Amino acid sequence: MKSFAIIGTGAVGGLYGAWLVRAGFDVHFLARSDYHHIKSNGLQIDSKNGDFRLSHINVYDTPQTMPKCDVVIVSLKTTSNNILADIIPHIIKDNGIVLVMQNGMGFEEQIAKIVAPHTVFGVLCFVCSNKIGPGYIHHLDFGHISIGQYSSGAKPLGITEQLKEIGKAFSQANVRVTLEPDLKTARWKKLVWNIPYNGLSVVLNTTTDLLMQNTYCRELVKKIMQEVLSGAIACGCGFEESFIEKMMVYTDSMPPYKTSMKIDFDQKRPMEVESIFGTPLTVAKNAGATLPLISMLYCQLKFLDESNMA
Repeated sequence: MKSFAIIGTGAVGGLYGAWLVRAGFDVHFLARSDYHHIKSNGLQIDSKNGDFRLSHINVYDTPQTMPKCDVVIVSLKTTSNNILADIIPHIIKDNGIVLVMQNGMGFEEQIAKIVAPHTVFGVLCFVCSNKIGPGYIHHLDFGHISIGQYSSGAKPLGITEQLKEIGKAFSQANVRVTLEPDLKTARWKKLVWNIPYNGLSVVLNTTTDLLMQNTYCRELVKKIMQEVLSGAIACGCGFEESFIEKMMVYTDSMPPYKTSMKIDFDQKRPMEVESIFGTPLTVAKNAGATLPLISMLYCQLKFLDESNMA
């Protein structure tokens, strides 16, 4: 892995891209609203693992001015995926690969229409990170990632040599990596956390710590997680129910955290309702599963999203 392009220099892309730069990799960032600030001031990372500043980085405001890279990391919000077809072809080498660092489900299929399907990989980020200002990222906790290779037939591809090579690059940047033999199952497992906490934090106007401290909300979180598991099982992606308790313990150990969906709502930006809720609901329904709590959350979030954008 010689060079990386980051599409979306936000809380996720900016953080992992900065770690790659610090490890000595050749990284190129595509930025939008804060391009001029980053060009002049670089990136500031305040992290539980150690604060650091990158004074001079390769940053661009258009894909046409970027060099073609070996690895393209997509870390935009999924609500902006419609622009990827106009970006990726400009910045990926002929034999390059795409790493999709996004929440939810269904976007690897979209990107596989832009590049060859076998060059698409999904990355699941287990991280508490917020962008708190132009070129300024606050990493609160965690940082582990899971990576799996996309298959157009959703067939598990196992741990390929290319997957190992990607994992090695992130490991060199001191990122803890798990290689996933089955990306589809890994996506469902990530939804066990994303669906209840993102959804309830918006609907109830709260943070993860307050959800976990309240007896009724804690029980509701668990029931929603169990619905996610039932959807996964219907789709042939079942996993042990003990994973639910693991996610509850994981969240108990987190600092007070405002989810990315809550931040988007508060800042009157479109929320990732379709990728995190709509697509999984459709996939589960097509497999014969009924998920009433998640369906209710989806309807509430659609109402709030549309009202917020009016």
